Amino acid sequence: MRVNLSVAIVAMVNNTAIPKDNSSFSDTCPAPEPTNTTLPPKDGEFIWDEPTQGMILSSFFWGYIVTNLIGGRLGEIVGGKFIYGIGVLLTSVFTLLTPVTAQYSTTLFIVLRVLEGLGEGVTYPAMNAMLAKWIPPLERSQTIALVFAGSQFGTIVAMPISGYLCDSSWLGGWPAVFYVFGTLGIIWFIFWVIFVYDKPSSHPWISNEERTYIETSLSLKASNSKALPIPWYHILTSMPFWAIVVSHFGHNWGFYMLLTELPTYLKTILHFNMSENGVLSALPYLVMFITSLIIGTIMDWLRSNNTVTTTTARRISNAIGIYGPMICLIILTFTSYLCDSTLAIVLLTFAVGLNGGIYSGVLNSPLDIAANYGGTILGITNGVATIPGFLAPQIVGLLTNGKENNHQWNIAFWIAIVIYFCTNTFYLIFVSGEEQPWNRMYEQQGDPPPVMPSPNGSLSSIPTPGSMAPPSYGAIISPDPNEEGNSHDPK
Repeated sequence: MRVNLSVAIVAMVNNTAIPKDNSSFSDTCPAPEPTNTTLPPKDGEFIWDEPTQGMILSSFFWGYIVTNLIGGRLGEIVGGKFIYGIGVLLTSVFTLLTPVTAQYSTTLFIVLRVLEGLGEGVTYPAMNAMLAKWIPPLERSQTIALVFAGSQFGTIVAMPISGYLCDSSWLGGWPAVFYVFGTLGIIWFIFWVIFVYDKPSSHPWISNEERTYIETSLSLKASNSKALPIPWYHILTSMPFWAIVVSHFGHNWGFYMLLTELPTYLKTILHFNMSENGVLSALPYLVMFITSLIIGTIMDWLRSNNTVTTTTARRISNAIGIYGPMICLIILTFTSYLCDSTLAIVLLTFAVGLNGGIYSGVLNSPLDIAANYGGTILGITNGVATIPGFLAPQIVGLLTNGKENNHQWNIAFWIAIVIYFCTNTFYLIFVSGEEQPWNRMYEQQGDPPPVMPSPNGSLSSIPTPGSMAPPSYGAIISPDPNEEGNSHDPK
């Protein structure tokens, strides 16, 4: 629901009616010669110039930025299940209203997109609050990569389907995009309510063995099961925290620019039709999905074998996820004048695909440094990182307004390149994979340090999340009989 407009807007806009000014540069790639089977390109009904399109695409993020911190904190207080579920449900309803709203008023359409952003803004922070209670430390890289890669998998599905729906006449073409995904969002909500739970202790079907393994590895006790006060001073004076903020901002600048503008680039510069556009727009996110899973698995394996520390794993992952795309964009700017569509697609595919490294990098860092405040920290960092969501599309719109050519697009790419380099370099210098002292400063006196089950069934403390190999699921300890509800004789 967040990305389908990026494809649909290409079909919604009447490009023929928008004045063009390419007099200053003559580097626009020529359109392919039409064949007997080539259908004339379809034009939409809306006369929106590039700045207006940029405003429409960015308006989602105006609402998105507002509810990030709210979603993270509420996820810690009342649980991520309710917050996340309601957020997606509201977005689904607003998505269903998109066609009639867009046809009635452009201003009202922008307001609706802002409301969608308000609903979606809670999702990542609320999910992080849930992951903090479910994922053992040595399984975080691959598990968080898998969970968050779901958004890339959704993009892989949404973009080609959106392209085919826009090219069809079913339900009017582009309106079908919003009807289909809005309906799917409501169906998803039903399954979410049935199958998802905030934490292991509230799950009715989990085995005692798995629950014990998760809770002991995370040191989940009754004393710290409630949301703790936020140590604002310590968070805001923590350099690892600022490393996350800066890197997340830099990544999202390039990522959101391509997420919202790639279909437009493919049509106006490389001259692909709507069906081809949807498939090619999805290809980079397929590579990103695969990359995130591979890097996450490798990093957890290296950490569990004490080959690298958690800090080193985060640095390697983020270097792949940020410097890799940066290099691809640099090459693209120097080769774009060749008008080689195949080379451009390959470079754009890896410019987005290598971003998968950040799921084992900066997006793991909030739980590394302070799992108790994982939702709040991601709410802050994702809120700041939403700023590129509404700035980048508008800057691209201003740069290409009436001048859809390689020169103007290369300026947009170089802005992303510089931001990529500066922000990730800051992250590599100041990031830490170690738990910060302020994470536990408000826990009750006497709480034990984090523990992991050992092969002989005893508890052993772990000073850092990367200091020992993950245990077998078969190595289970008995719960503390002094805790409410536990009557086992411990052995």
